[in-house]
Formats: sequence, C-alpha cells, structure tokens
Amino acid sequence: MELIKTQDGSNTLYSAKYNQHYHNVDDGAINEALSKHIIPTFEFQKDKDELNILDICFGLGYNTFSTIYYARKNNLNQKLNIYSPELDGDLVRSLEHFEFPSEFEDMAHIIKTLALENKYEDDSLKIEINIGDAREYIKSFDKNFFDIIYQDAFSSEVNNELWTKEYFDDINAICKTDCVMSTYAIATPIRLSMYEAGFIIYQHRPVKRKITLACKQKQEIMGKYIDMDLKQTRNKEARALYDNKTINKPEPC
Repeated sequence: MELIKTQDGSNTLYSAKYNQHYHNVDDGAINEALSKHIIPTFEFQKDKDELNILDICFGLGYNTFSTIYYARKNNLNQKLNIYSPELDGDLVRSLEHFEFPSEFEDMAHIIKTLALENKYEDDSLKIEINIGDAREYIKSFDKNFFDIIYQDAFSSEVNNELWTKEYFDDINAICKTDCVMSTYAIATPIRLSMYEAGFIIYQHRPVKRKITLACKQKQEIMGKYIDMDLKQTRNKEARALYDNKTINKPEPC
C-alpha cells in the first residue's frame, strides 16, 4: 500500500497488488464519495426519518465517514444505519492511525472504535463492518431492507465477483422498492448485469464524470433514464457479467 494525496487534499491508498487506487486521485476521496454516492442518493431519500445503507466495500471508510460528515454539515435528522463488508481486516485496524482530512476530525472516536471493534453505535448512528466475504454477508439481510446502496468495489477487472448478474440478484432482494444504488461504473456490461437482475438504469453527471444510479422501479431521480433494451439492440455483442462457477475464492474489496 502506498499513501497518495488526492486533488481535494484527502489521502487515499494505491494497491500495487491490484494496480488501482482506492479513489480517483483527480476527483479527491471526499469529493468522490459526496458527488458519486452520497448527494444523489440522499437527495432521493431526503424525506425518510431513518436510512439503512449498504456500503460495498468499506475500504478506507470514506463513503461511511463522508456520509456522517454530510449529514452533520446539513443538519439532517435522519438516523443512519450503515452496514459494510470488507475482506481486509488489517486495513480496517490500521485506520486508527490513518491520516484522514480535517473534515473527519470530530469523528475520531468513531474511527477508533471501528478500527478496534468493527462496530459503533449511538442514538443517531449505527455502523457495522463485517470482515469477510461480501457475497455471503449480503445474504444475511432480510428482504427489502436497504434504502441506499453504495456500489463501490474495486473494478470488475480485478473484482468480477462483485459486479455480476448473480451478485446483483442478491442485492436486488435486499433492496426496498424505492431503494437507490449508486456506482462510479458506467460500462455497458456492468449496467446489463444490473438490468438483468431487475434494476432500472439511470445516468447522472454530478461533476465532470458520469455515474450510474439504479432503482427497482422507475423513479423521479437525479439522472437520465437509460434504455438497456435499446442498448442491446444497438450493440448485439454486449453481454452482462456472470459468475465463474469454477472460482469459489472471494475476491478482495
């Protein structure tokens, strides 16, 4: 792991093993979390008093910590329940000493508790980190449980298991009818994986980069509806991603 400073001044890590950064260096770790995940999904769910959020995968915790930062900065009164799988327990334990930005200073006690215990809870916030296989973890939830999904695993080139049609089948089952899922991924095969699992696809451009938003039903949402049937008609070679049945070992988050 190599520490990298991103455009907004926040630090991220580069994984030489998987040849990818945890965050886009040009966008910035906090800006990426806010623009690609938190702002579009919270705008859609702003009328709810309590939100169940699935953060795939925890990594350095920027999506979770930026969610708390955003809620506090905007004086939101919503109770937040955040659940997140992460395969690398050593990474989570190291976060007690990670150089987080000043925006997270007032949640140092939360970060320390998570690093030591993998969970935190107070009157307005619950966080649970599950060290293990994300595919198994999501099967532990009741149907129609989540309001928001942050789909933020490493890319499908190194983490195919968390982008397949079968994976999104399991995600769909635990989504409420009005759940919204956000992801940085815009490739047609990934969108087809979501679509074949029952999601309706939207495209949103919060800043300079497009993102994907996905819902179980058509919604008034921040984004442009993408007709995936038309996409397939125009590109007959396009295929969704599927599980490789010969591989049973979980990929890293």
